[in-house]
Amino acid sequence: MQPEPAITSADDPREFAATLSAMYDAAMSGGKMPAHPRAVISESWARAADAGVDPEHGTDDDPLTFAAVQQRRAESGLADSLEAIVGGLSAVVTDSDNLVIVADASGHVLWRAGESRALRRADRLRFTEGASWTEKHVGTNAIGTALAAHRPVQVFSAEHFVRSHHAWTCTAAPIRDPRTGELLGVIDVSGPAPSIHPATLALVHSVALLTEAQLREQHRAQLDLLRSVGAPIVSRVGQPAVVIDQHGWVAAVNQVPAVARIAMSRPLVAGRSVIGSLGLCDVDPLPGGWLVRAAQNADPHGTVISVTAETDGSVSVHVESGAAGWTFRPSPRHLQIIELLADHPEGLTASALATELFGSPDRTVSARAEMSRLRKHLRELLASSPYRFTESVQVRFAA
Repeated sequence: MQPEPAITSADDPREFAATLSAMYDAAMSGGKMPAHPRAVISESWARAADAGVDPEHGTDDDPLTFAAVQQRRAESGLADSLEAIVGGLSAVVTDSDNLVIVADASGHVLWRAGESRALRRADRLRFTEGASWTEKHVGTNAIGTALAAHRPVQVFSAEHFVRSHHAWTCTAAPIRDPRTGELLGVIDVSGPAPSIHPATLALVHSVALLTEAQLREQHRAQLDLLRSVGAPIVSRVGQPAVVIDQHGWVAAVNQVPAVARIAMSRPLVAGRSVIGSLGLCDVDPLPGGWLVRAAQNADPHGTVISVTAETDGSVSVHVESGAAGWTFRPSPRHLQIIELLADHPEGLTASALATELFGSPDRTVSARAEMSRLRKHLRELLASSPYRFTESVQVRFAA
């Protein structure tokens, strides 16, 4: 069923805005309302009032720093979908005063796209990268209300809780992670109230569903890649075993009932632990996932990363972890990171790593980008905050 728009094609936007304004004034003053707000709006107004939001000015909240925004972009799971999102909504922002906004699951604005005049107009409302647009900060709005209601929402004019937002209309739809069902963020289109169109809600909702479908296809491709690595390993371990990704999705099995996903109560780490219906298991890391074996009497092995100089002058890195093993050729920068993390088992902050790699603590974005690329080879063996190898890892350097 399609979500309900704030206004239909039969409504006159100016007349409807006047009715909403009178309704809003009565609601805020405790008077008799000439009409009643939609259920999604009245419920949002109640949440905003309970949170103590000032209907005249909203609630002060410092935006995230540039570095924090960059980190959230990398961790949002939406960076690779940004181009498709903006492209899917280009018709409503090209040569117009509308903006496309992508916010994360916490309601913080991560990306904006639109004409310069629209961006300047949004700046005056502090509708900028890093700003929080949750209901507890700015009251009823499409981003915050879509997150709270877990469904697509269109908010028109005086349906906004904060009066200074009444000149705007905004339409948002949440995006869910197809691997976990959890919210990843929100797609939003915002602009002048007179520019509202009932079809905008359906369009934004469609782009959100398309984004989820693309994420689902990306996950299938990642699972296929993990299967190509894990299937040969799991077939020769000689005991009940399964290869799964970080979310428990199964890529390969041996002597274990085939299921699509194994429920996990917490993120896996290398070593021995009880995993759902599998019981006590030995867990070894793979690129992009885990090899999970029925526990034997012996203690699980640690993981050894061997860095070797080859005869042709290149360097290879071999990872040996229990029954799993793989080799890759690191770039000079990644080799430097491996050496640094081996020398600092207590870990390095992003700024400390940036200083070591680039000679400046301000280049944290570049340092995080390099760590993100290295994770493709050593994903489960790297911990963060600070960056370090996990406790089970030994790094050995051979001549």
